[in-house]
Amino acid sequence: MSEKLLPVPEVSGMKPPGLVPAAGPPGGAKYDQDLSRSLTFRENVLITLSAVTPASSVFVIVPSVINGVGGASALAFAIAALVGVAVALCYAELSSAFPITGGEYAFVARTLGKPVGFALFVLSLVSGVFVLGVIASGAEIYLGAVWPSLSGSWVGIVVVLVTAVVGCLNIRTNAWVTGVFLVIELAAVAVLSVLGFAHAHQPVSTLWTAQAVGDHGVLVSAGAGLMVSYTATALFAYNGYGTAVYYAEETRQATRTIGRAILWSLAITVAAELIPLTGVLLGTPSLQGLVGASDPMSYFLRARGGETVSDIVSVAIAIAIINAVLAIVLQMGRLVYSSARDRSWPDVISEPLMRVHPRYKTPVAATLLVGVVGALLLWLVSFHILLIVTSASLLITYGLVGIAAIVGRVRGATARAVYRMPGWPVIPGAMVVATIVVGYESWTADWVPVVVAAAIFTAGLPYYYLYLHPRRGDRWTLPAPADEELA
Repeated sequence: MSEKLLPVPEVSGMKPPGLVPAAGPPGGAKYDQDLSRSLTFRENVLITLSAVTPASSVFVIVPSVINGVGGASALAFAIAALVGVAVALCYAELSSAFPITGGEYAFVARTLGKPVGFALFVLSLVSGVFVLGVIASGAEIYLGAVWPSLSGSWVGIVVVLVTAVVGCLNIRTNAWVTGVFLVIELAAVAVLSVLGFAHAHQPVSTLWTAQAVGDHGVLVSAGAGLMVSYTATALFAYNGYGTAVYYAEETRQATRTIGRAILWSLAITVAAELIPLTGVLLGTPSLQGLVGASDPMSYFLRARGGETVSDIVSVAIAIAIINAVLAIVLQMGRLVYSSARDRSWPDVISEPLMRVHPRYKTPVAATLLVGVVGALLLWLVSFHILLIVTSASLLITYGLVGIAAIVGRVRGATARAVYRMPGWPVIPGAMVVATIVVGYESWTADWVPVVVAAAIFTAGLPYYYLYLHPRRGDRWTLPAPADEELA
């Protein structure tokens, strides 16, 4: 159906900034088209995959799973991929119904209620800026491996600040910058795959045998529950394919294309992470040496490729980390922008954060704020704390997304969605059950991250009820998505 942009009234004081009266659903308003709707489907996928950053996951996150459960890390990632399919299908339907740059909180608030939506926003914001520190900290590791002078913590801080400045440029410029970096990081992942499968000699049963390093460096059997708990880490490694919705208001024909962007991003992500992981597990000269190594991927590269190949790949991974930081800054900048546009904060805060650059059409203040906060966290907070804050938040998010996909159809809130997932309500129901099981096993293995994530989520509720709800007439009115032009 053909639609056109609505003119913005120039009479001041007639509406909250960023909204324009329009015919539509109850509530009578739609967001302005303030951002530049210029991204193609492919460009959206480029930025989305850069947020996933498969190479960073393989070299920064996957090693912890290998250290934890050995060869069964492949099984953990395979299970996570199945859960990921269900998650992606839910994201695709919800994003098609609500192609809004706020991402998860935007459609959870419209299906499960505003209090739940705001609590999820707080969790997404806090975990997102902490993720910046987790990812950026890897830059010093891989650059320092080649050039020792670049091994200080200041390297990650500089990366966050510089990418925040780059993130203020036009969204298409950022799409192509991240695209070029993405090619480099996928090449690094391909090197792992080739070296692994070319030297494969470990038995295939390695891929589902859970083992950890015991006393005296000997491998011992690990329980199935521990393996399932590491599935949460695997989910985190895959996470990011839902980022496509954060660029919905900058993507042409978003209602029709965002679902496809999410599904394609997941498929590419699983291939780019599970294939090299399988190659490394089958091609390692010693499973005991791999599982016991402080850095399993560096161990494998040096054993199978030599120092030169290891150094080249290290530089590529550093580039992948920079790319990931840029993509996350872009995502979090738009999350902050969306919250300001929904008037989540006092006007003195919301008004500058919701402004977009007149030329680049990007939320400059919101993006720079994310960069500064991310750099401060990296400087002041230990890596261990950064990891705790981020590791369990995904389970809460995925659980709520699954419930929203069920409730949205039952209540008719997602009736406008162009994409409809197959297998409803079995798929979202199975996804919710899976996140509960993984959450339980994660709690059993280490309850601290689960409690921290739940506390952050809950912390948003008092603010909502004490500040936003009493002002519900002009704050968090949650209007309809902006109109889309024909591409």
